[in-house]
Amino acid sequence: MYVLIGGGGKVGYYLAEELIRANHEVLIVEQDPSRVRIINDEIEDAVIEGDCCEVATLDRAGIARADLVIAVTGDDEDNLVSCMIARRR
Repeated sequence: MYVLIGGGGKVGYYLAEELIRANHEVLIVEQDPSRVRIINDEIEDAVIEGDCCEVATLDRAGIARADLVIAVTGDDEDNLVSCMIARRR
């Protein structure tokens, strides 16, 4: 299963770790460049830098083939927008 996670904070990071352990393909979309570097050091090739509220970023992340999209950015409005975009893709 391909899982796209919007937000690489504590929740998104640990969720990604568990999903990877369960042999799922996971990609985190994180806006903060320093957080992207931290995640990439721990979970190689599982994060891209970008805004998960932007269609272009979600397209680059492969939203069209995602089986599941999870938005855990810490901002309810951003989470809602991400999910609405995902639903239409």
